[in-house]
Amino acid sequence: MPNVYHLFEEGAGKGSTFIQDASGRALYSYKDIDTVTARYANLLRQRGVEPGDRVMVQVEKSPECLLFYLACLRAGSIYLPLNTAYKTEELAYFIENAEPSMILCDPNSEQQFAALSDAAILTMDAAGTGTVDDDLEAQPTSFLTHDCRDDDVAVIIYTSGTTGRPKGAMVTHNNIYSNTCTLSACWDWQANDVMLHALPIFHVHGLFVASHLPIMNGSPITLLGRFNAMEVITLLPQSTVYMGVPTNYTRLLAEPSLGSDACRNMRLFTSGSAPLLNQTFEAFQQRTGHTIVERYGMSETGMNTSNPVHGPRKAGTVGLPLPGVDCRIVGDDGSTLTPGLTGQLELKGPNVFKGYWRMPEKTAEEFSADGYFRTGDLAMEDEEQYISIVGRDKDLIISGGLNIYPKEIETHLNSLDGIQESAVIGLPDTDFGEAVAAIVVPDGSEKLSPDGVVAAVKDRMANFKLPKHVYFIAELPRNAMGKVQKNKLREQFSAD
Repeated sequence: MPNVYHLFEEGAGKGSTFIQDASGRALYSYKDIDTVTARYANLLRQRGVEPGDRVMVQVEKSPECLLFYLACLRAGSIYLPLNTAYKTEELAYFIENAEPSMILCDPNSEQQFAALSDAAILTMDAAGTGTVDDDLEAQPTSFLTHDCRDDDVAVIIYTSGTTGRPKGAMVTHNNIYSNTCTLSACWDWQANDVMLHALPIFHVHGLFVASHLPIMNGSPITLLGRFNAMEVITLLPQSTVYMGVPTNYTRLLAEPSLGSDACRNMRLFTSGSAPLLNQTFEAFQQRTGHTIVERYGMSETGMNTSNPVHGPRKAGTVGLPLPGVDCRIVGDDGSTLTPGLTGQLELKGPNVFKGYWRMPEKTAEEFSADGYFRTGDLAMEDEEQYISIVGRDKDLIISGGLNIYPKEIETHLNSLDGIQESAVIGLPDTDFGEAVAAIVVPDGSEKLSPDGVVAAVKDRMANFKLPKHVYFIAELPRNAMGKVQKNKLREQFSAD
């Protein structure tokens, strides 16, 4: 089954309602998947999109966007989702790097994309309508699914780069197929499950995990445009599975109406994209009677580990390696460490991506000589093989489940008049897990203020990357080699 679309096609044959709204009204049935994706796939061909071409998508979440994604898989084109918060300068880089043949964007962004690219441009708004509909009804309702190879690229997910240049992780059809099947079995997914979907669908968590599993099993998806704590609590009694990031759980716990009665029909709560605090884990357990299943994944690998559905779920851990995923923790010399010792987490398995788009040297750097992917995360394993992520070797901030690399922000800050240099760090935040903080060294030529610094870079990057705190300091602490000691900055400003 090389084209992973066939896996979802099989799932569609098992189900009735595919996507429903918050009121329970069916928007699409599983029978609709075949005809709607056929029309979209034929539209792609009509507009000159061939297998292997990139289709860049930056639109609001909608059922139609999810169907368009499935159509891209079916047609053998490469789906390239982008965070809806990305702005012109960021988009220009993605377009230059990926060279898309088609761009699907919000109607309000059409002129912006037209100025950046010669690609065919279609629009789709939050209601799922736009110029993408102009010729859709005229398209045939049948389409011969493209015959892919296992290692053909299905999706490119851009991840921020330590050098400030985002990297496109090439996820293959087999990567998706293997990870979806593994998770479905490990999480005991059932056809009568109802998925409450409140995640964005421009990253792995919402697009792959929260969408692929219900589709594979023909389960209904209650698709919400965005997370709203009260709306989620209202819909929990009509659901069995909910997936969220830690920030979602802290906001659910802030609502008095969250309790065991609201969760009476729930089977599974999972958390990922950022570390779940022990106090959140325990508070949710006490309030609802449910124990969150924390797991660990990456854009480059999909899911790697999970606490068991049937077995002990340990707070502060991301669980056990998934079947078929080989996890090892190594020291600086590359030797495998014994349980209880902290080292670099490396992975190998059918879920691990093909490499970074048009970055062969970077790809080579990230794999060991024996084929393990270097995650850049620091981890330790206990005697029962449960893995804990204890830090990040790569200079990464995870805020609200979104990955942010300081180098990109530092580059923008350092270009501003009045700033000699800067260091960007993550500080503990009860809501977002980590908050972006900029430590700035002024050069004395300008009068700077925290609000002024943020305003100066606001139009250059997505809002989730903007510093939530700005501090001024005479000089940055450095070690003997001249490297900025961000650990000291974190210690100093965490107290603040």
